[in-house]
Amino acid sequence: MTTDEPRGDTRVIVAAIMLVTLVGIALSVSNPLLSLEMERWGTSSTLSGLTATAAGFGTVLAVPLVPRFALAMGVPFVLAGALAISAIGMALFYLVPNVLAWAALRFALGCGIGIIFTLAEFWINAAAAPKQRGLVMGLYATALYAGFAVGPALLTLIGTSGALPYLATAGLMALGLVPLALVGRSAPTLEQPASGSVAHFVFLVPSATFGALIFGAVETGVIMLLPVHNVRLGYPEQEATLLLSAFTLGNVAFQLPIGLLSDRMNRRTLLLVLSSLSALLAMTLPFGPPGFWAFAGLLFLLGGISGAIYTVGLAHLGARFSGTDLASANAAFVLLYSVGLMVGPPTIGYGMDKAGALGMPVALAMLMALYAGLVLTRMLKSARQR
Repeated sequence: MTTDEPRGDTRVIVAAIMLVTLVGIALSVSNPLLSLEMERWGTSSTLSGLTATAAGFGTVLAVPLVPRFALAMGVPFVLAGALAISAIGMALFYLVPNVLAWAALRFALGCGIGIIFTLAEFWINAAAAPKQRGLVMGLYATALYAGFAVGPALLTLIGTSGALPYLATAGLMALGLVPLALVGRSAPTLEQPASGSVAHFVFLVPSATFGALIFGAVETGVIMLLPVHNVRLGYPEQEATLLLSAFTLGNVAFQLPIGLLSDRMNRRTLLLVLSSLSALLAMTLPFGPPGFWAFAGLLFLLGGISGAIYTVGLAHLGARFSGTDLASANAAFVLLYSVGLMVGPPTIGYGMDKAGALGMPVALAMLMALYAGLVLTRMLKSARQR
């Protein structure tokens, strides 16, 4: 449903962005920390990967329930509970060094993180002024990805042994309670049930929700497999890994300007442009421009343009819905993003196994082209209905 938009609340927006950024830093510390510790135990890569997948299942199962929880107990209470569960879970990783226990803890952590992102993004979207929604979501995404970049650097400072990295990560999660306490009274109140289920919103706004799925698949697949692709192109291992930073930096750099652009043009049109350009850029990867810096520039563009699909998709949701409907739409968005995280690496990896150096570019281009086709179909359908 389309309703009158709220005025922008800068104080609330800043606090909510701080909350999510702290969680983002904690996540980017915990993921490599847990993987390295399981490697020390001699755990197989397959089993280690399965425990990580448990977090994805936790998110997928918890997110559809978020609108009901928030309606019954209030947004601040549910957010505080999710932060507490996540912080306690991180501390328990150190206290219970067991593979099965870690799988259960990762499942619980996935539930908590899914709830946090769903409600924090809903809150930011609801607090943004209509004419600045893209800008605000761009600021949010920039801060979040900057937080992701800070995490590995922080891990090098605190190390990966002993209790300190686990307690530091738990502390970062718990610090999220501070901005929540400062602005909790300004949280949007959900007064009536949503007009449909979370699954209903998946298909009601596919230009946004399937954009989240595609970006989740592309982002995770690239982060995990781009170094392998680069080695197959002939780059030394150190350069192959370093080139991944160009993709990530592009993601950080493009969020704000493209978010600002989305406030000045039709967001579906922009999503079509972004996905089409991403497909074209992906198809240049097998040829690799001569020289490290030229290839880094190409990956910088691909990371920035594809990453902005997430930001514009969130702004698109905020422009269409409010109240419990917006919370449910955001839950659908996070749900499909989480599904993308799980299906992206095996899909792209399969392409690499079958087609070698062509596998990743073709898989990425096909995913983006399919999404561009979906957005174009929605645009044509809307045009016919006018």
